[in-house]
Amino acid sequence: MCIRDRYLSSWRYSRGCGYGEVFESGFRTRRNRNNPSRKISMIMVSESKDSSGAFPQITNIGDSALMVLIGEGVNPVINNVVHEVVRKIRDSEWPGIREVVPVYSSFVVHYDPFKLSPVPLATFIEEIYESVDSGKTSSVRKVILPTLYGGAFGPDLDSVGELTGCSAKEIINIHTDTDYLVYALGFSPGFPYLGDLDSRLHCPRLDSPRVEVPAGSVAIAETQTGVYPVPSPGGWRLIGRTPVLLFDPLEDDPALLKPGDRLRFEAIESEKEYKEIESKCRSGEFVPEVIDL
Repeated sequence: MCIRDRYLSSWRYSRGCGYGEVFESGFRTRRNRNNPSRKISMIMVSESKDSSGAFPQITNIGDSALMVLIGEGVNPVINNVVHEVVRKIRDSEWPGIREVVPVYSSFVVHYDPFKLSPVPLATFIEEIYESVDSGKTSSVRKVILPTLYGGAFGPDLDSVGELTGCSAKEIINIHTDTDYLVYALGFSPGFPYLGDLDSRLHCPRLDSPRVEVPAGSVAIAETQTGVYPVPSPGGWRLIGRTPVLLFDPLEDDPALLKPGDRLRFEAIESEKEYKEIESKCRSGEFVPEVIDL
């Protein structure tokens, strides 16, 4: 019997609090059935974090979602585990799971409370977590994004140079020499939070955010880089722009990038080349190169 079927068959039992210890505030902890000595944090009350420091930490948020904390901080290894666990949960196609949303070191599982109980779902998540190899990369593809740096397309390139001591050419070479990890999407539709930015390019956000940043703007702030998919306010430093559309609400899958993807920027040599690619993108003649990993 597969993991999913085993826990589905135990759903009715678990609704009667068959696993773990029950307190007046609700289901609070349970023990790993494969390793009874290990107690897994399961907080079904108002606290947002278990004091034990053990992971995963699974917290009830509302009556139809669980938040699963895998670790702390911005770390590619932790983020890799997040995406591997999320992928396996999605592949399980467990009835009642509506959506799984990953971020830096955690993810949220939205479920139908009329079809699922949080206790067996949490047990299922924890067993998947234990099956994941943290050394195995979750990235399955790399997207190449053509980008024109500097000038009107990257108005903050010079200020980044002043802050970092790098020339414009050095900034471009450094920025295009990394396969960035898409840690998460957020802020605006399809906005990729990319890391890790080379320490030579670390610089603070703008003191005063712009009212509107053009779509496609490539920016850096602190330890990360990103791309604005749609026009929006923003306080990151703009160093370039891509003609590729990162978010199209008319598509079945509107976001070009997905959490766990790798992204590499490729410098465009002239504004003329930028306009040519932009025109081909609009007509559907150009799609960014995608490399299967």
